[in-house]
Amino acid sequence: MARSRHAPLYLASIALDPKGGAPLHRQLYFALRTAILEGRLPPGARLPSTRSLAADLAVSRNTVLAAFDQLLAEGYVQGRVGAGSFVSRQLPEEALQARRPSGGSVAGAVATPPGPSRRGARLARLRQHGNRPRAFAPGLPELASFPFEDWARLLARSWRNPPRSLLIGSEPAGYRPLREALAAHLGAARAVRCTAEQVFIVSGAQQALDLAARVLLDPGDRVWVEEPGYAGLIGALLAGGATVVPVPVDGQGLDVASGRQRAAAARMACVSPSHQFPLGLTMSLARRLELLDWARAADAFILEDDYDSEYRYAGRPLAALQGLDEDGRVIYVGTMSKVMFPALRLGYMVVPRHLVDAFATIRRLTDTHPSMLVQPALAEFIRDGSLAAHIRRMRALYAERQALLLEAARRHLGERLALRPAEAGMHLVGYLEDGADDVALAGRARRHGVEVTPLAALYQERPDRRGLLLGYAGLHGSEIENGMIGLARAFAAPAAG
Repeated sequence: MARSRHAPLYLASIALDPKGGAPLHRQLYFALRTAILEGRLPPGARLPSTRSLAADLAVSRNTVLAAFDQLLAEGYVQGRVGAGSFVSRQLPEEALQARRPSGGSVAGAVATPPGPSRRGARLARLRQHGNRPRAFAPGLPELASFPFEDWARLLARSWRNPPRSLLIGSEPAGYRPLREALAAHLGAARAVRCTAEQVFIVSGAQQALDLAARVLLDPGDRVWVEEPGYAGLIGALLAGGATVVPVPVDGQGLDVASGRQRAAAARMACVSPSHQFPLGLTMSLARRLELLDWARAADAFILEDDYDSEYRYAGRPLAALQGLDEDGRVIYVGTMSKVMFPALRLGYMVVPRHLVDAFATIRRLTDTHPSMLVQPALAEFIRDGSLAAHIRRMRALYAERQALLLEAARRHLGERLALRPAEAGMHLVGYLEDGADDVALAGRARRHGVEVTPLAALYQERPDRRGLLLGYAGLHGSEIENGMIGLARAFAAPAAG
């Protein structure tokens, strides 16, 4: 735009674009504010009149007035009656924070902004691996085979003429019909003993873990966790101020005797008894009873994470540990992310009767109630048998894909990765030879387009063995084949050194 020959020098940096994304008055406001903050318009400098500035910039006077009004409202500019507008002596940024002058430092000034707390820093160091949708990220279900037409029909039906209660949504435990449907489903499929009052709808298992920690744990309370185990669980416990006590697992599951030696008076034990993550072990009945006996003697709780037990390929799914609990000590947690799709962001927890009020009150303090958008559709999806039918189809499909994974590994990797079939789950653990570095191998695999989780990353202490987690549930045959070719290249690639 044309400038008058008497225009101030700082106007040379102002370029207003009528076709730009922001209105002209906003463009002018930002340009003047930048000139003030950079010192090209120093404190006390007089601004040209709105009329002359409008002429210099070839814009309407209203555009300039709007920009000046914004600068005046935010304290960048001060107006003097009969004298005009001037840059403020004290800028807003100077009032909000001490600014270090050039050539020296202010006594007592903070050189860097404060960081997170010690607990926050430890949480920030936690890493969860393998969530990218490619071979062989664990925990990703088959998506293309989900009955989306049926699901869309149920969603549309539930919101075509919703009742007022659904629009308001006031129950902290979630939509009552969904809780009733889940109580019936869990009783039939997992031998969980509960009523709808004991079921809480949450936005995934992660929120269930966080809520359980808020209700049941005080800062410093010791909690047994499986070693190796789920990093997300560790994060939820640390965020709640708990002291995490790693307890090794053996062929029967969590080693209760070892837990007693490490922290006999722990407040809670967190276990995945039906299909231990990540090793895939099943806790024996004797070990389950031993764990319940310890909880009774220690006056402790047990958090049962039942993350993928629906997918058992030999016989019926195992009964939940919760069904053996006679004392109200087990909190049962499950998720819909692995039986439907991750973006659904819905899970559930079953709490003992005597804790229902405490969980409801504390849940109300955190987020009032879970989103109601999909809960009515999910309730009907469970009631009409669609969920059970989908799980049956996926159980057969996942068994086939596990077989494809094993065959591809045999052809491309030979003895370099010890993989064995499993009776349940959505991933396998392949063990490496002694001395192999699974973390480095996982890094090389990522460079070849393959996502694997190193077993060492799931240990709190020194890992007993090194290996890789290979998810297969969400992969078609060609993806498994190509992923195994990429993993073989990662094995052949030289280690960085």
